[in-house]
Amino acid sequence: MTTDTLDAPKRTPPDGMTYFRRRRLWGLFFVSPALIIVAIFFGLPLILAGYMSLTDWNIGGFKEFVGLENYQRVLSDRRFFSALVFTSVYTLLVVSATFLLGFALALLVRAKTRRIWALRTMFYLPVVIGLAAASFIFLWLFNDQVGAVNGILVGLGIIDKPIVWLAEPDLAMAVLVIMVTWKNAGFAMIILLIAMQAVPEELYEAARVDGATASQSLRRITIPLILPTIALVLILLVVTSYLAFDQFFIITRGGPQNSTITATYEIYRQAFISFKFGYATAMSVVLMVFLIALGWLQLRILRRDVTM
Repeated sequence: MTTDTLDAPKRTPPDGMTYFRRRRLWGLFFVSPALIIVAIFFGLPLILAGYMSLTDWNIGGFKEFVGLENYQRVLSDRRFFSALVFTSVYTLLVVSATFLLGFALALLVRAKTRRIWALRTMFYLPVVIGLAAASFIFLWLFNDQVGAVNGILVGLGIIDKPIVWLAEPDLAMAVLVIMVTWKNAGFAMIILLIAMQAVPEELYEAARVDGATASQSLRRITIPLILPTIALVLILLVVTSYLAFDQFFIITRGGPQNSTITATYEIYRQAFISFKFGYATAMSVVLMVFLIALGWLQLRILRRDVTM
């Protein structure tokens, strides 16, 4: 050991509180652009919506503070709750069909072969089509006069005359469910596929050595390990289904006999047809709280399944 080493000043370790405070400040500095964007494009509109929901705000710009009167009207509005019930039924059908089809497609294309990418691309293509464009495509497909579906069914002898698909509530619902399932199944497929490919192959090999069948491996290995991803997919599908608007506005316009009016469509009618902006905003806030509570409930149930 040399004298230079002995004479060198000893470095004192940094104070713990100062070190972590500095790291926290640097962290806030780097995320501040994102925080500013969120505050401007989400926080401020949310505050404005909260204020609007407490007023009688009409198209002329007249604003009269009415307190919780709009919320009292929403909680006693039969049309809004009827729309919410219909939206819940629609969500149950769409989420079930989309998830099951997406899960089946993910199982089909998870094989690591050279040309499987073509199938993955084909199944995912509907996702990149705009919802409005997809709605117009299905509006033409199920048209009772020039639609391709009726032409195919009549040509095959399955039906004798064209079906007016959008004249019956059940048939209109079926058209909407088919369209949304076709459009969103690829999204569910790609998310579930990523989770399936992250499962270690050694687990499947060990299961095959133990004599497990493909269905047993699916139930005992694949599904339990990808359950957090399943929860994510279900929550995203539920939220997007409850906020559905474009397909109902384009395909059914709320018909027949106002049987396909969703919660967001009712909010649209109150805001841009009746021009009751304050009341429509109160409906939006109630719907937002309902979706937050529903998402929390889904997370509690699925997280409990994960930890079991």
